[in-house]
Amino acid sequence: MRTVIFDLDGTLADTSGDLLAAANSCFRQMGLGDLLNRPEDAAIALRGGRMMLSHGLKRAQHYDAAIVDEYYPVLLDAYREAIALHTVLYPGAMAAVETLSNAGYGVGICTNKPESLAELLLVKLGVRDAFASLVGADTLPVRKPDPEPLREAARRAGGDPAQTILIGDSDTDRNTSAAAGVPSVLVTFGPSGADMAALKPEGLLHDFGDLPDLVARLIG
Repeated sequence: MRTVIFDLDGTLADTSGDLLAAANSCFRQMGLGDLLNRPEDAAIALRGGRMMLSHGLKRAQHYDAAIVDEYYPVLLDAYREAIALHTVLYPGAMAAVETLSNAGYGVGICTNKPESLAELLLVKLGVRDAFASLVGADTLPVRKPDPEPLREAARRAGGDPAQTILIGDSDTDRNTSAAAGVPSVLVTFGPSGADMAALKPEGLLHDFGDLPDLVARLIG
């Protein structure tokens, strides 16, 4: 089976609001106040919890790697408690997923969000059952851009890892697909959309309505 594997944050859903809120709750506990803001820091949010903590602390001239390590689990707990207050699926995302599934593709997710948090978010959004597989940052001993999580997501969706495509929004996704020897499509509507063309993916996606035809062209 051919498979279409999606990144989650910044690709299927804009999760930046809830991620930034979790980081700011940590900064408030440190006595630094809210250090990150939307929309200017949305792209930072989608790079993960440690990146948010590091960026905020550097902005406050308070950076210390030990503080990042100390507060990373605090951030994850805060995020888990309020994971879907501001998060929204991008327009047309689930319609495209349904079209691909109906066309016979296996559909799954490969994300660098911890698996339990990705699972919780998808359940809260009411879309978990639309995906045949979910591989998170801690599902395997390695994470993207290592190609094995992508391959595992394809296998768990019932597919052949050599006949898959990765839909993402970052250099991490581009590098993952390249390492796996399969095509990637990068979305242009996320916070880093303007930078995607420079990564030279096999496809750029401006609207989810175009995805089924793009997938058919790239992997048949």
